Amino acid sequence: MKSIDSLQKQLQLISWEKAYDRQALEESFQAALQHSHLNSSCWFPIRFGKSFYNALNQYVMEVEYAAGYAVSPDSEFEPGKCVSFFYRDKEGKHPVQTLASGGTVQRIEGRLMQISLDVADTAFQLHRIAEHGEVGVRIAFDDTTYQVMTEALQKAINLESDKMIHLRDTLIGALEPQFRTLPRMVFGNLNESQNEAVQRILEAREVAVVHGPPGTGKTTTLVEAIIETTRREPQILVCAPSNAAVDWISEKLIERGVRVVRIGNPLRINRQLMEHTYERQYAAHPDYPELWGIRKLIRDIHAGETPSRQRANRLHRLLQRRDELEVKIHEEVLQDSEVITCTLVGSAHRLLGGRHFGTLFIDEATQSLEAACWAAILKADRVVFAGDHHQLPPTIQCPEAARGGLSDTLMQKVVQAKPACVTLLDTQYRMNRLIMDFSSHWFYEGRLKAAPEVAHRTLASWDAPLVWVDTAASDFAERLTASQSRANRKEAALVVDILRDYVHQTTVDAELYERTTYGVISPYKAQVALLRKLVGRSRTLAPIHRHITVNTVDGFQGQERDVIIISMVRDNERGAIGFLKDLRRMNVAMTRARMKLIIVGSSDTLCQTDFYAQLWAYVSENGVVKG
Repeated sequence: MKSIDSLQKQLQLISWEKAYDRQALEESFQAALQHSHLNSSCWFPIRFGKSFYNALNQYVMEVEYAAGYAVSPDSEFEPGKCVSFFYRDKEGKHPVQTLASGGTVQRIEGRLMQISLDVADTAFQLHRIAEHGEVGVRIAFDDTTYQVMTEALQKAINLESDKMIHLRDTLIGALEPQFRTLPRMVFGNLNESQNEAVQRILEAREVAVVHGPPGTGKTTTLVEAIIETTRREPQILVCAPSNAAVDWISEKLIERGVRVVRIGNPLRINRQLMEHTYERQYAAHPDYPELWGIRKLIRDIHAGETPSRQRANRLHRLLQRRDELEVKIHEEVLQDSEVITCTLVGSAHRLLGGRHFGTLFIDEATQSLEAACWAAILKADRVVFAGDHHQLPPTIQCPEAARGGLSDTLMQKVVQAKPACVTLLDTQYRMNRLIMDFSSHWFYEGRLKAAPEVAHRTLASWDAPLVWVDTAASDFAERLTASQSRANRKEAALVVDILRDYVHQTTVDAELYERTTYGVISPYKAQVALLRKLVGRSRTLAPIHRHITVNTVDGFQGQERDVIIISMVRDNERGAIGFLKDLRRMNVAMTRARMKLIIVGSSDTLCQTDFYAQLWAYVSENGVVKG
């Protein structure tokens, strides 16, 4: 009953998150109506541009943001997002009305957006409305993800198959995982812990976990394990929580010659992977030209005169042949692949209906909601998790759901309850040892070690790899912005000065100047927007602008740079640091640096929290503190 109770709790938490998500989107919409500059999820009013049919025979309409404000840099509009249209009379006397049909964002550039309409007649309706009122477009609440997760949890609760019940109760119940014994395998391109991880995956009967701290070669290990599994099983399923993560693992598999079919919305898939998508492989099938011709004949018959018996018989034969070809092409496209890749929610796609796999691999599993994992797990006999529960968790909007445990991932639960499943990758190939050591001791029990080739690597002999620039005595006041984020203008200016001075130092070595990459990170979106503006205005930084990335911690997940500068923002007497208390976020930020890490922040504010007090002491002893 423990496993069923756990799943029932997940159902409740997902329902809270769904309600909160819907309400937050509605509040954002209402704010945008009152203040047109708050337009991250809404453009109002809009003007209509050209319309056309695209290659998929979808009716596409171009719209332009017509308000006199800049498009929000935090815009939620992106290709693949569902949108809806709304309108009101020009005098604003009547409440806002929403059209029943909407569309999907195809492309967005500046103030222009192209939207494929669910119903072509919507365009005519919108043009008529615009004659007497104002029209807008907004992000639509997409219930699909919540529906998939809810149905997956319900199925996991009501399992009838003994085999699936055994897997469920091993993952979140009292059953202990089992392992078979196989001859020892050694892969020359892997280190000792990576080889151990692959061996453990091959021997696992129900579950294995690859715990990959920053820079330890998690993807390399996972790819080797997937390839070795394909030699034992006809086909496997590989998933991740985001399209970007799925694209990344797909690319690495394709580079190794693995036959991959990528399933998902083509608008959200990396263009480099397009030839490996289901749609492209379907269209490339040798029988597709016949199918295309039959579909055209069927359309012509439907568009013609009232069919005679002869025409009806012909239509019947064409429909039969069409169905035969569609099934044949579909099956052969999927059967020809060794690996099918998709997002966790995408595993519920109709294209995978009825398919079952021996092994499921879930990459970035610690960023995956448990409910989403179950959508894919129900299609497999065993599961391999890969990730790091000391890095960023899933994004949870509802505070009550977060407190209830929605951010506790399934991989995290398995790591805590079934340690025999877990292999820690213990050698990292990214960071100077001084940058690594604090994270190693705080998060990984001191078990991480730096590979010899990176342990003492620095940009130059004169350079210290670890620096804290203390702003405690500088009167740098933080502020709460209109978007409820936080910014610190004086600190932002200091960060850009530090970056500019450091870049200037590298100009003495032309090669160093040309090849060094820089990352500027802040936990707050408002500070990131401010930093981007200041960096963009700097003439000194202009020649190497392509080497500088400014983003949030979340935006830097999975990335690395030679030099990382972290703008901490918080500066107050109370020691209030908000979500900087989520130490996993700081772990991600610090471990993006290869050769130099610069922390900019107030020791008086930050060091009232034990983690930052110890970090301050570590930098004081092993690096350079500037005040």
